[in-house]
Amino acid sequence: MEHPLFALKAGDRRVRTYERNGLVVTVKPGADGCATIHDKDLWIYCISQLVEAKNRGRPITPTVRFTAYDFLRSTNRSTGGVGYRRIVGMLARLRGTGIETNIETNGQRERRGFGLIDSWRIVEKSPTDDRVTAIEVDLPHWLFRSVTTMRVLTLSRDYFKLRKPLERRIYELARKHCGLQPKWRVSVMVLYAKSGSTATLSNHPARDAGVIRQRRYSRLEQWFSNARAGVHGGVGWECR
Repeated sequence: MEHPLFALKAGDRRVRTYERNGLVVTVKPGADGCATIHDKDLWIYCISQLVEAKNRGRPITPTVRFTAYDFLRSTNRSTGGVGYRRIVGMLARLRGTGIETNIETNGQRERRGFGLIDSWRIVEKSPTDDRVTAIEVDLPHWLFRSVTTMRVLTLSRDYFKLRKPLERRIYELARKHCGLQPKWRVSVMVLYAKSGSTATLSNHPARDAGVIRQRRYSRLEQWFSNARAGVHGGVGWECR
């Protein structure tokens, strides 16, 4: 959640690099482009399925199997034919996007590469058309480890009602930094870098120090307050 791994703009094929406090994260798109913040819904959904199973005392593995219908319904998407067809594109972008980062352990610096998902399979199709009905996704070990150690944060289910990518990204950042404290102070430059936006700083909403207090962001403020109070109105899960 801290680093802008997901593109805010569909069709983004740039190699993006984020540097903060000595950590360098490079995001490289695949042949189908970079995974977007809307593609991330599938990621969040898979994490949520694992967390729910873990909380119920059931064994979990990095492989998550689910129905396309439940995913579309849970993430506030259309359950019509176009919704099913778009799932394949989401899976392809999540599989193709590569992440490289530098990690320092015991004074030794390493550079590592990994994907957002390891693999995916469409295990069933509707007998009457091309709709995807059931899917299996293999999550990478680093992501699965975050779930097993519960390094996750709750998200309001209303997050999926946010259609503008930047609104989603601002919510994510504020949820991480404001979840257990009344306020989060951040410079415009740092917020701009964390957002992952392709806009120039002069045209970026973060230039307005009161952006989250504008009327169109008022519902975000309510969700932040609910998150601190432990009220979520339905729950999704995301890595810290």
